Amino acid sequence: MDAHSRGQADEIDPADQWVLNPQTGSYELRLNHSGAQSTQQSRVRGATTPGPRSAEHSRTGERSHTSTEAPVPGQRRRRAPEGPAGGQPSAGRRKRKPQKSRKKKALLWTGGTMAVVLVAGAAGAYALYDHFNGNISTIDVGDAAKGGETMEGPLNILIIGNDVRTGEGNTSYGNKDNVTGHADTTFLFHVSEDRTNATAMSIPRDLKIKIPDCPTKQPDGSTKVIPGSTTTTKFNESYGVNGRDPGCTMRTVKSLTGGIEIDHFMMVDFNAVKTLSTAVGGVKVCLNKPIRDKDYSKLNLSEGEHTIMGEDALAFLRNRHGLGNESDLDRIKMQQQFLASMIRQMKEDTLDSPTKLLKVADAATKALTVDSGIGSALKLTTLAKELGKVDLKNISFMTVPVIDNPDEPPTARATVVLHPVKAPQVFNMVQNDISFTEVKKQEQATKNAQAQAEAKLLQGPRAKAVDVRVDVYNGSGIQGAAQKTIDWLQNDQGVTRSTNKANAPEKAAKTTLTYAPNQADQARKLADMMGLPATALKPGTADAAEREPMTLVLGSDFKGAGVPITGPAKAPDVGQVAADKKVCAQ
Repeated sequence: MDAHSRGQADEIDPADQWVLNPQTGSYELRLNHSGAQSTQQSRVRGATTPGPRSAEHSRTGERSHTSTEAPVPGQRRRRAPEGPAGGQPSAGRRKRKPQKSRKKKALLWTGGTMAVVLVAGAAGAYALYDHFNGNISTIDVGDAAKGGETMEGPLNILIIGNDVRTGEGNTSYGNKDNVTGHADTTFLFHVSEDRTNATAMSIPRDLKIKIPDCPTKQPDGSTKVIPGSTTTTKFNESYGVNGRDPGCTMRTVKSLTGGIEIDHFMMVDFNAVKTLSTAVGGVKVCLNKPIRDKDYSKLNLSEGEHTIMGEDALAFLRNRHGLGNESDLDRIKMQQQFLASMIRQMKEDTLDSPTKLLKVADAATKALTVDSGIGSALKLTTLAKELGKVDLKNISFMTVPVIDNPDEPPTARATVVLHPVKAPQVFNMVQNDISFTEVKKQEQATKNAQAQAEAKLLQGPRAKAVDVRVDVYNGSGIQGAAQKTIDWLQNDQGVTRSTNKANAPEKAAKTTLTYAPNQADQARKLADMMGLPATALKPGTADAAEREPMTLVLGSDFKGAGVPITGPAKAPDVGQVAADKKVCAQ
């Protein structure tokens, strides 16, 4: 069932269900037009508290439900509406008219060819849980989703844009042969622990990577392991190929980023672009030069600013012809401009309109397929409120740093590979929750001053790798970490005088390197190789014997052999753009 027909059995426009009660001066939602007003309306105001049934939902969480459809691997599972038969919400208690929030916020996310809007701040006023629960599809991806019941700590959400062509008017786009689709454009959305900043990082579909083995839930409840790729392949094949589900895409992202854990996923298809862009009343985009694509997307836009929706919005997001090198990377820039514009549109226009807000919420929940951990309107609203704490100016859009694939001839390059220097820096910034914006500039300046004092430990000559002697203990809690580090040091770095001393006496919170004063040159060399911060270096007071080794204890901050322990103090130049900036496509 496509986005045009899901949840529209009554053929009633959700926006037409809002009515103004002249006695209270408040908008009320009428979900059933056949009965008395007192039992058919759910009054929704500012910070309206849930009625008795909604409170029960908060206490017990999801209610079990049965499906009338036999699921297949990777198939969306539509949630049944919650509540008693009839699905009618109880009338809310009368409350005074709310004051306008001083700072309403909206956060929009995307999966490449679409945009999903989750509204925070005002969300509690208009979220009609029973009505929207029936719109949401879920997939159980097992332990690929690391998010818990609470929304605490940093959040990493994977947004997957599916290129399946189902739906009216979509046959000219996307994948013809695969009824499941592929991961056409994917965003890793990272939200900082303190909710002061966020980063939406595009992962190019043509990025060459290795896909790991993927345990995948089957319709009978069993788990089948889908084999990974034997050689490098394009990232977009992490979903939809050989029965791979969104959990496979999550595991692939964890693998290529050096261990970034993904809390949840959200997936949408082409129809979502059309329905959501229409629900918000169109999205403003800007072009520095006209686009005339008669053969592919059929996009025909002049230079300057345009408001696009529906088919034009989808064509804008899918088009790459007439842009720069006509590559997927050029198209990603268009998508980022579109998304940033929709965020501003939501903040400036939609939140003050109950009619528009309901349309957007209805369209968004119908478009979504999510993991079971956030598979209800209540859980999505909780997540949205967390994300809505981030100010627009502190949301950065960027693309994973890549270079042309060196294995392809210069005249026929069609894929990319990770940038060997910038990509690990970016991934470490995400892992260490370091902001890509200026939001914490003052705090960072203080930390930098402290780091400069500590960095004096790293100033001085370096020994040769072959002269470095070190014993490695595993206090990280990761099985085999010491041996993997030894293999990396000896085979890749030339530190042949390194020894695996097995497990440390106890688990260590931080990685440390203890050395004698006459081993300082060895310590600096090893710190350079492993990306150890100055705080990890623990100098002793007495010199060591000639062949005495240093002691390296791997701690809980250890992410893998060759992965720096901490990220850089500032973001590498990867061309990030803040969501509050208006940028015209080149």
